[in-house]
Amino acid sequence: MTPAIRLLKQADISYRVHQYTHDSAKTSYGLEAAQKLGIEAERVLKTLVVKLDSGALAVGLVPVRYMLGLKAMAKAAGAKKCVMASPSEVERATGYVLGGVSPLGQKLSLKTYIADSAQLHSTVFVSGGRRGLEIEIAPMDLAKLLDAQFASIIHR
Repeated sequence: MTPAIRLLKQADISYRVHQYTHDSAKTSYGLEAAQKLGIEAERVLKTLVVKLDSGALAVGLVPVRYMLGLKAMAKAAGAKKCVMASPSEVERATGYVLGGVSPLGQKLSLKTYIADSAQLHSTVFVSGGRRGLEIEIAPMDLAKLLDAQFASIIHR
């Protein structure tokens, strides 16, 4: 059981767990999840960790089909700029390996921003904490659980 699943079991919200066999040759984990689970890529959110100009880390959740807009993410977080965090920073802060980084149950409580387009769907999918494990959850429940804000953070 991953920390993400443990957190969800403690919360009084509805969610579903979906599993698939991860192909180790694939590096686009979110697109692989969408394909193997037969869902629209707009509903699968990737968890991206950025480093703000203050040195603090923050999380952006965007549909796997799109890129995170670094300027938009910095603006949402009240910073002048941000860069993608290094893999080692991501793993240290979240406790998860790349390709299985869940926004739920992370080691550190990082400020989180969810792409506002997630609100267009009744449910979205996020990593469950390991490759091949996805959690289906209502976007509002996800935001509530993470104390996250919806923001326009997709690169356009």
